[in-house]
Amino acid sequence: MSTVKALINSMRLRTLPLSLSGVVCGSILASANHSQNVWSFVLLYLTTIALQVLTNLCNEMGDHLSGVDSDDREGPNYSLAEGGLSEKQMWHAINGTVITCCLSGLAMVLVSGSPWWLLLLGAAAIWAATHYTLGKSPYGYKGLGDISVFIFFGLVSVLGGYFVIAQTIDFRLWLLAPAVGVGLLSVAVLNVNNIRDMATDQGIRRTIPLRIGERRAKWYQTVLVVVGVACFLSPFPAAFHWLFWFLWAIPVVGLGLHIAIVWRAHGKFLDPALPLLVLSTFFIATVYSVIFLTIG
Repeated sequence: MSTVKALINSMRLRTLPLSLSGVVCGSILASANHSQNVWSFVLLYLTTIALQVLTNLCNEMGDHLSGVDSDDREGPNYSLAEGGLSEKQMWHAINGTVITCCLSGLAMVLVSGSPWWLLLLGAAAIWAATHYTLGKSPYGYKGLGDISVFIFFGLVSVLGGYFVIAQTIDFRLWLLAPAVGVGLLSVAVLNVNNIRDMATDQGIRRTIPLRIGERRAKWYQTVLVVVGVACFLSPFPAAFHWLFWFLWAIPVVGLGLHIAIVWRAHGKFLDPALPLLVLSTFFIATVYSVIFLTIG
């Protein structure tokens, strides 16, 4: 494997639709009544992508150093485990991505005219990305990843995306509901990963599934998905146009298949459930914002 290919593999680009779900939803909702330079959108999405790539690189490094990425790991193997990248090369990639996040975030604040304190929120996001599995006391190994994912992938992503475009914030149901919904579905992505990796995580980190057991973790997964979808439905009136139900059926069917796989599969056989959940989350967040602008 070439170095470039190995680095791309470690970036885990298939996770990008999940990280973009919240900011796309928030920015589209903001665009209804607020105009903004197109570069504000570009830099918002670029910063989000850079933060997601940083998270993925740090997670791989942390799992590699802790021994989670062993030969018997249920999930896919990445570049450090296969020898495609050395630890030194991975550290260079992590440092370079941190710089990219800082430059992109600074440019986003300047171009959009956002207040300086938004940079503090960006710094918090970088800290969360780099300390999930790295550092002396990674919080992801203590079962605290669910809280971080809910905050940064849900609340911060949707509300932050809205703020960058609108330069104001709104705490009404139509904006808070998708923020909570994206957050819950993002936590569900983390949870199904943790269910899959229960065997190899044992003795190294204490995830929610390891704390409550596989069956209860699957009930937890079901609740996250069902309540997450319900959040997207809550701001709308009882009567909908037929197009609403047609578009809504696509991600809901995908999420239904996801739950079916979760209850029937174990270990590595849970992998097909992940893309269904990630793509359905992106689709439902986008559909919500577009429909809300149309009939909300």
